[in-house]
Amino acid sequence: MNLTISGHHLEVTPAIREYVQSKLERVRRHFDQVIDIAVILTVDNLTEKEKRQKAEINLRLPGKTINVNALSHDLYAAIDGLIDKLDRQVMKYKTQVQDHDHQAIKHLSEEELPAAAA
Repeated sequence: MNLTISGHHLEVTPAIREYVQSKLERVRRHFDQVIDIAVILTVDNLTEKEKRQKAEINLRLPGKTINVNALSHDLYAAIDGLIDKLDRQVMKYKTQVQDHDHQAIKHLSEEELPAAAA
């Protein structure tokens, strides 16, 4: 799995990098077939009072790419919101993949058939 963390108008410090990696462990714990992760952290300076922090992630899985972004006034809060959204989407994808991984009833033997179907 490749992990790329980049910053636009922001220097990615080791503390930010470690924080993102520790948060991504939660996603990897739920689903370990991740191919590639690209995280983009952005600071938009609109006015002095209104600084917006943006965190984006592109997560490549077998057969799907998940794109998520989150905005906040604090970069760490944006990363937390991003990971929450990403975790929900990965869990949804995982249930979709698991639901399609069953045997068709025509391939089951007589002993394996449910009582109602026999």
